[in-house]
Amino acid sequence: MQLNKSSYPAYKQFPEKVLQFGEGNFLRCFVDWMFNELNKKANFNGSVVVVQAIQQGMVDMLNEQDGLYTLYMRGLKNGQAESTHETINVISRGIKVYEQYAEYLKTAENPDMRYVISNTTESGIAYDDTDLPTATPPNSFPAKLAVWLKHRYDTFQGDSSKGMHIIPCELIEKNADNLKRIILQLSEKWGYEAGFIAWLNTACTWSNTLVDRIVPGYPRERMPEITAELGYTDNQVVEGEHFHLWVIQAPESLQKELPFPSIGLDVKYVDDITPYRTRKVRILNGVHTTLVPVAYLYGIDTVRESVEHPVVGKFIRAATFDEIIPTLDLPKEELDQFAAEVMDRFRNPYIKHLLMSISLNSWSKFETRVLPSVLEYKKRKGTIPQHLAFSLAATIAFYKGKRGEENIALNDSPEILEFTKNVWAKADGSNESLKAVVTEILGYEKNWKLNLNTVEGLNEAVTKHLINIEKHGVVKAIEMI
Repeated sequence: MQLNKSSYPAYKQFPEKVLQFGEGNFLRCFVDWMFNELNKKANFNGSVVVVQAIQQGMVDMLNEQDGLYTLYMRGLKNGQAESTHETINVISRGIKVYEQYAEYLKTAENPDMRYVISNTTESGIAYDDTDLPTATPPNSFPAKLAVWLKHRYDTFQGDSSKGMHIIPCELIEKNADNLKRIILQLSEKWGYEAGFIAWLNTACTWSNTLVDRIVPGYPRERMPEITAELGYTDNQVVEGEHFHLWVIQAPESLQKELPFPSIGLDVKYVDDITPYRTRKVRILNGVHTTLVPVAYLYGIDTVRESVEHPVVGKFIRAATFDEIIPTLDLPKEELDQFAAEVMDRFRNPYIKHLLMSISLNSWSKFETRVLPSVLEYKKRKGTIPQHLAFSLAATIAFYKGKRGEENIALNDSPEILEFTKNVWAKADGSNESLKAVVTEILGYEKNWKLNLNTVEGLNEAVTKHLINIEKHGVVKAIEMI
């Protein structure tokens, strides 16, 4: 039996209020689940129209199930492993814009339409100079949305009450600001009238966002077990963790329309998203980057094993709570709670997160995610944070390409790999040569955007840790800090 409205007696239809670009796992596990909660708990009385904005996608399978799908949420909750599932009934239909362009534009004529959601990947919010308003459809996502907004503006003759709340979820900084800038650029290039441009600026709101939830996606290996448990076939099952966070930089009017916090969802409406983005990058992403070389060289292969390990787990908690959190400006209680949740997320027994899978481009990740904490700690405390310096030394050792007798499958740009290979080729194992390795790598301004040898005490700290790692191994070297 297939999941659809015939096999799901509780199926409901709601007015279409949300236009969503993207039908992938993340939006269905995150935004669509939240709108489903609004329908159940806040009488939102709305549904989502999903737009497949590229040639290939999953809209056909979604339509075969009348927009229904099963969401599994699995992970630690209050310290206990918990797996729950529910049927999500919030998507009304899916539209394939390359085959149903007229139907796509027609959704702009719906007076109930109020919200635009998107997740078109980091490369989706980009200007394409070849886009034309006469194309059916234009190529880029911003151009597709620009034409849709213009059609709505024309349909309702510039009525300001028919403006849209535009809430992109792409993982780029200032996602809404960038989307708006491109749409204004296209509108001017295409000769759209001044009234439309004014409508975009005054009748529509553009909300920068930060999204956070680990979504492994379609649980292919578990599907026989899931099908037996559910008693029906569902080709759109999606899995995610319990943790969720959506930070939205938006006017008070949006919070009144979408009262997610009032129904217990971790959605924060803020005036400035910057501190929350910094918190996520420094703690969640930064801890990942700090952890990888240390734990991997220790002999560990997964994130969960790392944080549960008596030695490595202690190391990563010290780096997080003693060295990263003191560099951030949000209330300490809030930062401590977020970091504790991150540790629980890393311990999720349902997710096998390989350290090597997050080792890609470790140098650039260290520069954006960890180095700011190192520099800010030095600025505020006057000393070098030793656990973060140890991680930097471990990263240098990691790029030597060996874990004992095992070769490490380094994954970085050819330029970085060649650079580190040449640096290590000059080392003979002496303390002097290891200091030279550190000095050359810290001086690689192309990656660091500055010469790190000018940061007082950093070269000395990293050299000391690298010598200990090379002479004694990571297991003994960690004990020495």
